[in-house]
Amino acid sequence: MPRRAPGPSSVSLDALDLGHLALFVGMRVNDLVLEEMHAAGFQGLRHAHGFVFQHLLGGARSIGELAALMEVTQQATSKTIAELEKQGFVEEVASGDARVRRIRLSARGLAAVELGRAVRAEFEQRFAQEHSPRAVKQAKELLASVLTSLGGADTVRRRRVKMPR
Repeated sequence: MPRRAPGPSSVSLDALDLGHLALFVGMRVNDLVLEEMHAAGFQGLRHAHGFVFQHLLGGARSIGELAALMEVTQQATSKTIAELEKQGFVEEVASGDARVRRIRLSARGLAAVELGRAVRAEFEQRFAQEHSPRAVKQAKELLASVLTSLGGADTVRRRRVKMPR
């Protein structure tokens, strides 16, 4: 088998395109938020759970509704819900139809959402202190404008962000 030539051992951040830089910032913030949440007692949460939580913020949904919103199978959705239920982040609510399982965020799930928001707000304050409130505002405006120009703003506004492929 032919050997590959060794690639560069590092990359210059200013050589990255805007999309990758934004992605890497978001990934790093997500990792740090999750670390804080785990340290606060919310072990077991994963990034993928946020894609479920976003659909439960407005109230209870059936497994079928969640599966359709996330564009995954009901089996995959049921597996994730079972995991979240076991950890106490979601709970079943009474349904008028015994064949339909309706799920909502539990008090623990809502507390996890609130902590995640608080940790993100702390990062926002840190960025403003390190780079100035104006620089943070301009960066957010630029990224929001780019997201809009690419046709992705409505998906975010409606909480319909899908898991990466």
